Amino acid sequence: MPTEPQSPATSGGIVWLTGLSAAGKTTLADELARALAQLGVAHTVLDGDRLRATLSRDLGYTRADREENVRRIFALALTEAQQGAVAIVAAISPYRSMRENLRNDSPVPFFEVFVDAPLAVCEQRDPRGLYRRARAGEIQRFTGIDDPYEPPTSPHVHCRTDTETIAASCARILSVLTADGR
Repeated sequence: MPTEPQSPATSGGIVWLTGLSAAGKTTLADELARALAQLGVAHTVLDGDRLRATLSRDLGYTRADREENVRRIFALALTEAQQGAVAIVAAISPYRSMRENLRNDSPVPFFEVFVDAPLAVCEQRDPRGLYRRARAGEIQRFTGIDDPYEPPTSPHVHCRTDTETIAASCARILSVLTADGR
């Protein structure tokens, strides 16, 4: 069982938001960034979709490519955290073992946040029409449809974005980040 990390408020750390496409990761990351800014905490947001279009545009969607994408995002997040910022990562990162390895091996505080909405809710939200395209066979290896998503077994925070507001989820994350009083 991983140990509980210390607060990254003064020393930097990583908040890793994982969940299906359209679960609310980017929305929650942006809200958390606003809250940290109000508290005067240095931070950066690393969005998986944006990084796929730049840093990882050479990668496909095989398991090996997805794992390489996660490694690249983690390397960026670690650099930011080691400079004292809170790196907020919003990335599907579908494989549990990969996330557990990052969490266990991270030299900086690492907080795993499960941004959870049922597949049916994510499909209803579907802001870019990706689920529709995956169901029509236009997109192969789409997480949650024909490629697996392995939910965390013991995240630091479990946000149910289908039943709680983004503000409530953000407040719960902040309470975990500042639990040791820093």
